[in-house]
Amino acid sequence: MGKPIMAKATAVWLVDNTTMTFKQIADFVGMHELEVQGIADGDVAAGVKGFDPIANNQLTPAEIDSAEKNPLHRLKLKFNAAAVGEEKRRGPRYTPLSKRQDRPAAILWLVKFHPELSDGQVSKLVGTTKPTIQAIRERTHWNISNIQPIDPVALGLCKQSELDAAVQKAAAKKAAEGAVMSDDERRKLVSTETSLSMEPEPKIPTAIEGLETFSLSGSSSDDDEEEKPKKDGDYADADSFFNLPHGSHDDDEDDEDK
Repeated sequence: MGKPIMAKATAVWLVDNTTMTFKQIADFVGMHELEVQGIADGDVAAGVKGFDPIANNQLTPAEIDSAEKNPLHRLKLKFNAAAVGEEKRRGPRYTPLSKRQDRPAAILWLVKFHPELSDGQVSKLVGTTKPTIQAIRERTHWNISNIQPIDPVALGLCKQSELDAAVQKAAAKKAAEGAVMSDDERRKLVSTETSLSMEPEPKIPTAIEGLETFSLSGSSSDDDEEEKPKKDGDYADADSFFNLPHGSHDDDEDDEDK
């Protein structure tokens, strides 16, 4: 069943001007029964002006009379012939004025960290136009030097589920095309739920980075050097370098005696 426009204001009017039950009003406007009771107590919707559903062609007086006489009667929204066949307007989503200045930062974040997303997907997520996205991609935007990339979910421009769905769609499209993705691109295409469930990868401190294969034990190399036979003229120690052969010294002494 369709819901009336300005539901809270309509509930305020029905509470103030009818004797219907809280449940009847809550079912009609799509609110909780306790919330309607809060309106009657003055705790909810304080200062909200009532919206007359009869004057605005949403209810008939006969429908309200039937509901007041029968607590089990459910209000029915008045048929509006002008709304038949009405389709939702297609195009970028509406962005509140207070958040429109944040759209370039969100676009830059999506372009930088998810370049696989098409301009149409970025437009639907952030609510912008394709020329703006193209200008930020090519870094020809008039304020590109002052734009800092910020997550659109953190800015409130889209939901995390919507971003994950767009990323997964881009991943499926890339896989169907048979394109080879790098590890960094593959990590970017993982949804948030999957990435949060992964175990953290062990990281090497930057102080010893690059020394993974370095070993402090040099016993094996020493043993290999000891096992190798020494060649002639290999003066590895001081004694073998400075000591003279015993035979030549004895021959000199014999020659002096003679």
